[in-house]
Amino acid sequence: MDADRRRIERVIRDSVQTADPYLTELASHLVVAGGKRLRPVVAITAAQVAGAAVSDDVVRGGVACELVHLGSLYHDDVIDEADTRRGVETVNAKWGNLQAILAGDFLLSRASEIAASLGTEVAGLLARTIGWLCEGEIEQLRHTYDIARPEDSYLVSIQGKTASLFGTAARIGALVAGLDRPLVDALTAWGNAYGMVFQIVDDILDVTDTTEQLGKPAGHDLVEGVYTLPVLRTLQLDRAVGDELGALLGRPLDFAERDKALAIVRANEGVESAAVTARQYVESAQEACADLPSGPATDALRTAPLALLESAIIPA
Repeated sequence: MDADRRRIERVIRDSVQTADPYLTELASHLVVAGGKRLRPVVAITAAQVAGAAVSDDVVRGGVACELVHLGSLYHDDVIDEADTRRGVETVNAKWGNLQAILAGDFLLSRASEIAASLGTEVAGLLARTIGWLCEGEIEQLRHTYDIARPEDSYLVSIQGKTASLFGTAARIGALVAGLDRPLVDALTAWGNAYGMVFQIVDDILDVTDTTEQLGKPAGHDLVEGVYTLPVLRTLQLDRAVGDELGALLGRPLDFAERDKALAIVRANEGVESAAVTARQYVESAQEACADLPSGPATDALRTAPLALLESAIIPA
């Protein structure tokens, strides 16, 4: 996989090069800041379940998904008025909102260009996925500062804004590799389940990790009025705990209020309860692997969701 990661990195960096050095700098900002490149890795691993070598087109398909992810981060940082991302200044903080929005649009256009070169099915799938991302974000925005946000709203939102892109990365890898349709569908199901685990774990870490560990401000979602699963589960606890947290939320928080809200969430069962839900999606991902041929790639897919959950030091 190390060699494939180097291939991914080369294609990503080549994809954001333009004739305009200024636009190249904007588009490259989060690329050079690093990242795990999980979506291209998912596409490559999906393509390998039948034992075939990874083609350049599979790598490019995975990179298209990564560029969509990066473009969405540029836009998210504008929406959230974020100052840091991956330990560096956000594009909007360094160059302003207009440049950040346009640079994010540019990344989406490059992703679409790559997808179009891979055929109409891949192009249509990526276009639909961008729509799903938007739908997930709108669902989240509809419930900003809503302490009565239904859990279904949260789950629908993260399916759209996070899980769908993992499902699409797996599906594109399988499609471009020419796998049979039952394998394509099983890999898509795996990607969607893995994406749900990924986002729930990310939301748990937002309330349990420090700013230094996260590379962005801890408790940022709380401050922005985005109430995620560990927070919603804490609000549902007995009246003393739920009422205390609810009295803080429903409006913007200062630093002292944020720290108090984080302390309440960390001290109660909401985090563990959210982890139990994440474990259900781990099981769904593992079930999808039952429809895949045995081999190293399938083994990696089977173990990855649980490893992700356990990396957050979450009890079984």
